Amino acid sequence: MWILNYVTKNSISDSVADKGNIKAASNGTVQINASSDYSKIPIVAPYGISYVPIVGEESVVLTASGEDICLGTVSKAEDLNPGELMLRSSGGACLTLKNDGKVYVNGREIG
Repeated sequence: MWILNYVTKNSISDSVADKGNIKAASNGTVQINASSDYSKIPIVAPYGISYVPIVGEESVVLTASGEDICLGTVSKAEDLNPGELMLRSSGGACLTLKNDGKVYVNGREIG
């Protein structure tokens, strides 16, 4: 246990993450206004998910191996329990997967 504590204390440097707001987004990159201005940094998302964040959304920037990446926007999970998933578009379309196996499209149960 002491090794884990030692390594953790001595190998973690100052924070390399920053939080700010999306200024512009296109072609898989964003501009973010945070403690610094970030320009044309790539958006990172789980495999199979592609999206363009909305201007003004709060987002997180991480510096990894000397390069800045946008980890995504800060989640506003509403009416979700741990383990549930919601996909939403800015136009109002919504798909929700619930823990009990139910699927909702725009608030209506399907299946």
